[in-house]
Amino acid sequence: MGSYSFYIGALIMFNLAFMGFSASLNPYFYNKVCPQALPTIKRVVGDAVKQERRMGGSLLRLHFHDCFVNGCDASILLDSTSAFTSEKNALPNANSARGFDVIDRIKSEVDRVCGRPVVSCADILAVAARDSVVALGGPTWEVRLGRRDSMAASETTANNDIPSPFMDLPALINSFKQQGLNVKDLVALSGGHTLGFSQCGTL
Repeated sequence: MGSYSFYIGALIMFNLAFMGFSASLNPYFYNKVCPQALPTIKRVVGDAVKQERRMGGSLLRLHFHDCFVNGCDASILLDSTSAFTSEKNALPNANSARGFDVIDRIKSEVDRVCGRPVVSCADILAVAARDSVVALGGPTWEVRLGRRDSMAASETTANNDIPSPFMDLPALINSFKQQGLNVKDLVALSGGHTLGFSQCGTL
């Protein structure tokens, strides 16, 4: 699947930039309340990638698109309600964002082993992205945990904030800058698109 070393550092910075440096976010957040949470996520992700290697790239992209809309809060998982339109319907996600069924499966398994719903979907997305890279032969990194799930989504923000494949370099640099990311992050995170498949919508 190619080398991950070039962009893995930026993936870590990407996580830190969006997740903040609050003392409440730490890699051991679930150690006492549910020590089997992270091993369960790793197992389900590993099984999903074994069944379809493309899923590793899809889960990584799902986390990326979630974080670009008001931070890493799992808002991309929400379906439309009378109060808001789902981010799933946004142009960058419609008919392309995938892996929702795997996240649902992870959430169900994690709730089962924990005995109650203590692990946020936002944390599941973050850990699943890391475990997908590992399952595809890449390195691991530490994920800070303790995020809370959003109760709302924004199709408009997703359309405006998720980088478009039609953006030129200055527009991409500005898009990433708005998220607290620099040019190095842009180049490195773009390497994540070497995972999985891409659609050829234009020639």
